[in-house]
Amino acid sequence: MKIGSVECDNNVFLAPMAGITDAVFRILCREMGCGLVYSEMVSAKGISHNNTNTKKMLYVDPDERPCAIQLFGSDPEIMGNMAKALNEYPDIDILDINMGCPAPKIVKNGEGSALSLDPELAGRVIYSVAENSDKPVTVKIRKGFDDEHINAVQMAKTAEKNGAAAVTLHGRTREQYYSGKADWDIIAQTKAALKNIPLIGNGDIFKPEDAKKMLEYTGCDAVMIGRGAQGDPWIFKRTLHFLETGELLDEPDVSQRISMARRHLKMLVEYKGENVGVKEMRKHIGWYIKGLPHSAESRVRVNNTLGYENMDGLLLDIEKTIKENTIQC
Repeated sequence: MKIGSVECDNNVFLAPMAGITDAVFRILCREMGCGLVYSEMVSAKGISHNNTNTKKMLYVDPDERPCAIQLFGSDPEIMGNMAKALNEYPDIDILDINMGCPAPKIVKNGEGSALSLDPELAGRVIYSVAENSDKPVTVKIRKGFDDEHINAVQMAKTAEKNGAAAVTLHGRTREQYYSGKADWDIIAQTKAALKNIPLIGNGDIFKPEDAKKMLEYTGCDAVMIGRGAQGDPWIFKRTLHFLETGELLDEPDVSQRISMARRHLKMLVEYKGENVGVKEMRKHIGWYIKGLPHSAESRVRVNNTLGYENMDGLLLDIEKTIKENTIQC
């Protein structure tokens, strides 16, 4: 599948998720076959102010390409200038504009999903980024801001008109956040309205069968997996295999989950340092062990553990305890 000039291995993508889709997680998902990875959202203003932490988020490892960096902002001039600046980064393949984030602090600033309330401004932002970028530009939107402002079709057509190479649509409104069911009908309607660019469907893909159903039901060109990938990078391998063969591969067993969590931990510590890496890994470990025996009490231990060696040892202990209990049963 192509997005502008960028060739993707397949049409099963990783969604941008704040605090989750850093370079380490993106690499793990790419290794499992993910066709395109998206970064956490990065502030255009932060880049323009030369913020150190913001600039660190622009790092792309060669092993994760193709990779899209997601920008958020509402000032067309700043967004355009930062697009021009990011074109100097050779490892960034695509620029994505966040027009779907529901977080109150983002919406309060008129950014993220707040832009759906001002399609004219949204169009100027998209146009500015596209005009200042030789890299393909994509836009991520939601169904609308709330039930009184359902305008995904209008927003997608605005994106296409102003130079976007693809649109991603999450089938929920801003007011829904992540509750309720994603509306796949709006994804189908939006796909039918676009003339020349692909639509990426997003929302409620938690297993391979969901991806197949969305592709068939909506006619979208690709699917984007968000929460379904948390603690489960295998979902990309399993989804691709299911789409190609109709066969469902087994879910990862205890040893595979713990082994991946240990590797993820090691990579995160090497990337961000021991203190930050171990603390950020806590939520990931919670997802890796979700559904396993005694996972609730294990999460308590994880959240109270400091230091790489201690956390690695705890993961081994969790694996050992589960296996011993399984044998006894």
